[in-house]
Amino acid sequence: MNVLLVEDDERIVEFVRRGLEAEGYAVDVARGGMEAIRRAQAETWQVIVLDLLLPDLDGREVCRRLRAAGVATPILMLTALDSLEDKVRGLRIGADDYLVKPFAFEELLARVHALGRRGAYYTAASAELRVADLVVDPDAREVWRGDRPIQLTPREFALLECLMRTPGKVVSRSVILEQVWRCSTHPLTNVVEVYIRHLRRKVDEDAKVPLIETVRGVGYRIRVPETARRPSERTRAIGPAQAAWPEG
Repeated sequence: MNVLLVEDDERIVEFVRRGLEAEGYAVDVARGGMEAIRRAQAETWQVIVLDLLLPDLDGREVCRRLRAAGVATPILMLTALDSLEDKVRGLRIGADDYLVKPFAFEELLARVHALGRRGAYYTAASAELRVADLVVDPDAREVWRGDRPIQLTPREFALLECLMRTPGKVVSRSVILEQVWRCSTHPLTNVVEVYIRHLRRKVDEDAKVPLIETVRGVGYRIRVPETARRPSERTRAIGPAQAAWPEG
């Protein structure tokens, strides 16, 4: 996955680039807003990590211009401003997520990972997601199990969609929280488990083959029937790395 980091503070550039590259990401750096706009329009990125305070152009203006130009790349905005008003302003102009400095690298990594998966999915022509007789239509926001339509709440739909993007692969609880609830922790500690139970009742209850599977101590996945599984497929848990904010 390639990431465009828009940041003029060299300490943060090295901190973020070193950490992401250690996790297998390709990271390029733009040190100003105009450079970021030019490169975001000319090249393909999975995620843009955008600082709010840049030397030549405010990060919000960069975001606004990119969205006006039709650039749909997911944007994670970095800023030292942590008021609710600042966050709302950033999201309203087109940012996909908002991270306040200083931050732990593991949180940045989880958010970049979540945005990258979302971006890859939505650029794939919004095709229907299918596993066995379970069908999810992202555009119509419809779910079918065979010829039976399934009514889901928006949060249930987001959770099922999250699992359906990588059938057969385990998705950890922390990644689900990031993608579905947009947070790393939740006041209701068992919120993921509660919604998984809701999905099971609606998706698997009357089905001959249950598809929503718990992998104890790891996470959840959509089970792919044996006849459709490739021999090389193996289950992996998704988890963040750890690092510290640069001192000084």
